[in-house]
Amino acid sequence: MTTQRARRILKWTLGILGGLIVAAIAGILIWSQVGVMPAEAGPLAAVQDDPAITAHDTSAGIVLEPADGSGDAGLVFIPGAKVDPWAYASKLSELVAEEHLTVVISRPWLNLAFFDPRPLADFTSLAPDVETWVVGGHSLGGVRSCQLARDADGLILFGSYCANDLSASGLPVLSISGANDGLSTPEKIAAARHLLPEDAELVEIEGANHASFGDYGPQPGDGPVTISDEDMAAELTSLVGEFFDR
Repeated sequence: MTTQRARRILKWTLGILGGLIVAAIAGILIWSQVGVMPAEAGPLAAVQDDPAITAHDTSAGIVLEPADGSGDAGLVFIPGAKVDPWAYASKLSELVAEEHLTVVISRPWLNLAFFDPRPLADFTSLAPDVETWVVGGHSLGGVRSCQLARDADGLILFGSYCANDLSASGLPVLSISGANDGLSTPEKIAAARHLLPEDAELVEIEGANHASFGDYGPQPGDGPVTISDEDMAAELTSLVGEFFDR
């Protein structure tokens, strides 16, 4: 084979590989923007109109703070895949209004926490006066929160489980799941239990499914829901509030 022919074959091969890479990137970008589950209008409006809550929407995340400035502890919450971050505001709002916590709901790159390499500090810096930070997340956001947990004071999983080993971390951990969750099923959560510290607290909410942790409507593959939004929010507020009071 001549040198000139070898160069042509190399250029042709590199051209094909380059085209495949560009096509793959374009496909991911398009897929990440299609089918994003929006926040339901009613619950969102209730949060935005609540005089007890001050909301700031930034490019990095949504910051919900007690209007009286009393939030000295905070939760960084990472949304599930392709869910509008605002869809979690209502379920977390009583933590702000009643428990006086600051809540930062991140805006994952490409709507997928898996592709978001930013450290926890990028989100805690949105509320610089808060000293104690717990990280948590829903679904894929919970998996990502496990990866960030060593930089936090605690971890809360919402319908999720870890993929990395935190069993020897010494972190306080709360895992909240839905008995009817068809995606992060009770079986999947039990199978990943060994990745959490021995003293991690696991709580299963009866009647809750995967979508019960937010307000974005039904989700394909999910189980039935029999708990009301009001009761679900009250359960989350109680469980998370007690976790912060430890």
